[in-house]
Amino acid sequence: MKTYEVEEDRCIPPELESALTAICASVGLDSRGARLIRFVNNGVFLLRSQPVIVRIVLSPSFTYRAFNAVEAARWMAVHDVPAVRLLPGLEQPVQVGEHLATLWQYEPEIGPVPSGRDLGSLLRRMHSMPPTPTFLDWQPMADLRRRLDDAVEIDPADQHFLEQRCDYLEERLDSLRFPLPQSVIHADAHLGNVIGGADGPLLCDLDSLCVGPPEWDLTPIAVGRLRMGHPPDWHDELACAYGFDITGWEGFPVLRELRELKITTGVLPILRSNPGVRDQLHRRLRTIREGDLVTQWAPYS
Repeated sequence: MKTYEVEEDRCIPPELESALTAICASVGLDSRGARLIRFVNNGVFLLRSQPVIVRIVLSPSFTYRAFNAVEAARWMAVHDVPAVRLLPGLEQPVQVGEHLATLWQYEPEIGPVPSGRDLGSLLRRMHSMPPTPTFLDWQPMADLRRRLDDAVEIDPADQHFLEQRCDYLEERLDSLRFPLPQSVIHADAHLGNVIGGADGPLLCDLDSLCVGPPEWDLTPIAVGRLRMGHPPDWHDELACAYGFDITGWEGFPVLRELRELKITTGVLPILRSNPGVRDQLHRRLRTIREGDLVTQWAPYS
């Protein structure tokens, strides 16, 4: 599901609804009738009375990402990279008590549905831009371990397995020699994070932007084909537009394992507040444990 796609009404947990009300009130916005459109790493709302997206951090392990998203959005705007823009006129991120949020201009999906070719072109453009020295370095294992530290209601055996898996992947990752020069990367580059805007495709969900290997931005689409059953054309078009096929590189199996672990562990800190993700989490953990590279996964709801 796209980050800003509005589907059926979702039930809003009382604590999250309270946080939204407080955050909106602090900046003069009306939260009544807001729709919860995403509930994994952030609680993402579309306000009813204003074209505004509110992204509320759900876990302490994700707090730094709100600050990172603000700096990333400003960098994107300076370099004219097509992307969502922050809601102007506010000091961001917005903090009210223990709650932290970022607010964005809503971009309705009224343009053509983005393709792998669109994502490849956006990534080439972004990767060619000069980084700012204040951007974070790519540290995927630190991010994974933060999620494990904040995990709630997880079976101790699963916790132990995931800790061992992190150690194993860290060793394999350290041995890789990336062929492409480092650049600013999106770090979660899949078509769910591209909006078909009126003036063309836009990147969204900028929380993870950092300096790292471009190969990592080419991995999600490839893994989506292999693990989520996404159309092969998405990857083929991306590889053609970008000029590099990640699946032909000898280091891809390591990045595939890393990507699969990342998209599996993202829900660990919110298992109590969003129990509907448990069945899919257990399915994913089982296939990773068994070394099963064929079983298909479904998106977290």
